[in-house]
Amino acid sequence: MVERRRHFHQYPELSFQEEKTSAAVAFLLREQGLEVRTGVGGHGVIGVLEGGRPGRTVALRSDMDGLPIQDQKNCAYRSQVEGVMHACGHDAHMATLLGAAEILAEMREEIPGRIVFLFQHAEEQVPGGAAPMIEAGALDGVDAVYGAHLWTPLPYGVVGLREGALMAAADSFEIRVTGKGGHGGLPHEATDAVTIASHLVVNLQSIVSRQLDPLESGVISVGHIQGGGAFNVIADRCTLVGTVRTFDADIRKKIQRRIGEVAEATCHMFGAQCDYEYGWGYPTLVNDPTEVRRVAEVARHKLKDVDVREVAPVMAGEDFAYYLQHRPGAFFFVGAGNREKGFVHPHHHPYFDLDERAMKISAELLIQSALAYLTAEKESETISP
Repeated sequence: MVERRRHFHQYPELSFQEEKTSAAVAFLLREQGLEVRTGVGGHGVIGVLEGGRPGRTVALRSDMDGLPIQDQKNCAYRSQVEGVMHACGHDAHMATLLGAAEILAEMREEIPGRIVFLFQHAEEQVPGGAAPMIEAGALDGVDAVYGAHLWTPLPYGVVGLREGALMAAADSFEIRVTGKGGHGGLPHEATDAVTIASHLVVNLQSIVSRQLDPLESGVISVGHIQGGGAFNVIADRCTLVGTVRTFDADIRKKIQRRIGEVAEATCHMFGAQCDYEYGWGYPTLVNDPTEVRRVAEVARHKLKDVDVREVAPVMAGEDFAYYLQHRPGAFFFVGAGNREKGFVHPHHHPYFDLDERAMKISAELLIQSALAYLTAEKESETISP
């Protein structure tokens, strides 16, 4: 797994461009005697392992894409692709799931049912790869689905789970302010788009701080602002681009509406024009409580020296949410941080790296969870909270 992870790390591919990555994954799955489909919803790959006895079907998922980030690590396996990097652990996710497939293939005669391995493209870029893979039949015949994310905010040896909402809906917005340009020394003759945009940045924050219930969660972040071109010229245009993160569907809709209203009112106050676009991103990732308890029970009783914790919801987004809208399942974090070894940088950071030993925990947890689901008595199983 380490060897495969480091190979993938050196040759990352961006979302919707994972041609060589998906080809390598398909080759390795076929080597294990799995039935393989390629080009699923794009560059998605599916491997199917038929067990030796009849039973239910469980799916295990990995993502495959890298990010447009320059790898700044000084190590033998740093990215060889300029400006592209596996900065979120998808290289390790692939290696982990391939390792799990290899182990399960060796014991296929003992398996009651089928295991479907989903290698998904384009998790990092909306609209993502999960939805088109589902439309292409990725979940046909599947009864439950599990996914693991190696997570450096948690230390190595920790498994983090949560029933219900775990990761936020992740939307985007763009506001274009159109004013009237002019001389920097004669502001009364112009309508300053940069000044209006500056007011907008502040006014948008009041939606969360003063218009939402303090016990509810929401984030509005302006990540990009661009306007003007010279120090002594008042800009006639300025653009703001940002993201919205929520857990509740009603709050999501309210924030979407209020951003437009605040933008229009702010621009009107200064005599400017406003154009507003809102991009609906991934939905909230909501775990099935029964399947979370199953994974937690497996982690506590099947794995050695693992600390199982309930984790707080995370405002990052994940298109694994789409799978959970169609099938019961669980998405969980496997700790991959290690301060002593210097694995302290957050995801999407140019120095991102992880404790590769976490892949072993993740692979074992995926394998044992799949087997626990397939061998459970469907009608009579009870899992304690």
